[in-house]
Amino acid sequence: MDVSVTPTPAAGARYRSLIRSDATQRVLAFAALIVLIVVFSLASPNFLQFNNIIGILLATAVNGVLALGVTYVIITGGIDLSIGTVMTFSAVMTGVFITFWQLPLPVGVLGGILTGALAGFVNGVVIARMRIPPFIATLGMMYIAKGLSLVISGLKPIYFNETPEFRQIAMGSVSGSIIPGLDIPNAVFILFGAAIVASFILGRTVLGRYTFALGSNEEATRLSGVNTRFWKIAVYTLCGIFAGLGGVLMAARLNSAQPALGQGYELDAIAAVVIGGTSLRGGEGTIMGTIIGAFVMSVLVNGLRMLAVPQEWQTVVTGAIVILAVYLDIIRRRVN
Repeated sequence: MDVSVTPTPAAGARYRSLIRSDATQRVLAFAALIVLIVVFSLASPNFLQFNNIIGILLATAVNGVLALGVTYVIITGGIDLSIGTVMTFSAVMTGVFITFWQLPLPVGVLGGILTGALAGFVNGVVIARMRIPPFIATLGMMYIAKGLSLVISGLKPIYFNETPEFRQIAMGSVSGSIIPGLDIPNAVFILFGAAIVASFILGRTVLGRYTFALGSNEEATRLSGVNTRFWKIAVYTLCGIFAGLGGVLMAARLNSAQPALGQGYELDAIAAVVIGGTSLRGGEGTIMGTIIGAFVMSVLVNGLRMLAVPQEWQTVVTGAIVILAVYLDIIRRRVN
């Protein structure tokens, strides 16, 4: 007697919808994060110590802020390879404003963030107006920002020794002053605050709606009367703002602007976005997924270091995970 059950078309459609949903992708990324935490906790008794957890949170702060901006760009179907060096350029300009020009601290910080915004605006104009592919345009900006950082700094770090309060932006602890012993660096709270703002913009504003529209079908969006060039420039400018904020946080964390630092951070940020479920084909993505992806990257690197895995093998593992995340996204999209 044949008791096999043939799935109904409606059941198949529900299954495909579940596989393709953003929620499923976020759950998978969160599950991967939990698995990594459990594995590293069992492998090393020091992994869940308070100081190590704080180290993971602090390591996630800069990469997470960069990843927030890249999320918008990748949702539009673009890419930004310049965020790492734009971050460095913003840090250097923050040093110039505060240390060399002796501007007030808030003005210097704002100037650093606006430096990133300017770089993002230029990226957007080159891509939207000059029709240069995002890969090439941002690759060029990556080298421009790197060169300007070295030229302006004179190849030497810029220190903030005369402005000790600057370091408190990232390394101070508001929580420690409220609850003694709970010394969570301010950079962590800035990351979560930036994530809340980014999530609101993406889910509740016109810019967020057009970000998804550009990634889903840019031509149809243009034909519906939307100024796609303007909104694409706005997206890259916003990405630059987050890169500028990342530059300020990095400089505050190190108490110096290191002009040779930055290249390579773009890959970590893009990896966090992809792991978090944002599709490289555009049209899909969430800020929550990006934050989870950023923590996956930080926990992975931290755990491998605690297990004394050589740096070169850490890079190999990270690359393999990124490839796996992209492959899973491809499979998800094939299920129609």
